[in-house]
Amino acid sequence: MAVSVYDLTGRTAFVTGAAGGIGRASAVLLARAGATVHCADRDPQGLHETATLIKGEGGTAHTHHLDVTDRVRLQQAVASCERLDVMAAVAGIMHSSPVLETRDEDLDRVLAVNFKGVLYACQEAARLMLAGNSGGSIITMASGAVDTGGPGLLCYGAAKAAVVQLTKTLANEVGRRGIRVNTVAPGWIRTPMTDRHEGEAQARTEAMMTRMSPLGRVGEPEDVAQAVLYLASDASSFMTGQILRPNGGVAMPW
Repeated sequence: MAVSVYDLTGRTAFVTGAAGGIGRASAVLLARAGATVHCADRDPQGLHETATLIKGEGGTAHTHHLDVTDRVRLQQAVASCERLDVMAAVAGIMHSSPVLETRDEDLDRVLAVNFKGVLYACQEAARLMLAGNSGGSIITMASGAVDTGGPGLLCYGAAKAAVVQLTKTLANEVGRRGIRVNTVAPGWIRTPMTDRHEGEAQARTEAMMTRMSPLGRVGEPEDVAQAVLYLASDASSFMTGQILRPNGGVAMPW
């Protein structure tokens, strides 16, 4: 029987933000494809639940309780992997404020998690992959915010735009060593991050995003996890420095 290009048996993946949302969905799907998955997050209970889901389906999961802004702790966690084939840097936070009301501390906090945390993950993954000399796939998480300039999303959008630049730059620097670096820019996905409004406000927001989508729905974490699996697998072996946009058609940049 032919081996699927999505088969990750024998490979090791590291997923940040794995305690819930897109990170959990990605960790679970990578494990279903056969990968041993290292799950990292600052939420110990969520980490335990993700690992339990993976193990309950017969997969292999390891947990690392950490904050991605802690470079040393993240370095130690990645170094604990015997080998690394896939890094999915998913961890992120949301902040919303008009440009004229954005404070230094707001920008610093979002950049620390959404950009520096991704940078640290990329650096440690690339170092381990280069040392192993067997290639690999690094996947970052951008956002549809990089295409829209949505009101109130200066901090979030700027950090995600920086992630896109990081992705393209690193792709050029490590490509000749067989390491691919790509990013995923989701649209509105139903996660704890987007579930930040209350009651009717949340329902109105989802209804608006549903109307904006040519597909007539908002996304689920599994929709983004499928993009992560594609980039992690041999199915995307000729892709690097690219942006995948699972956004329901809300944004259609050239």
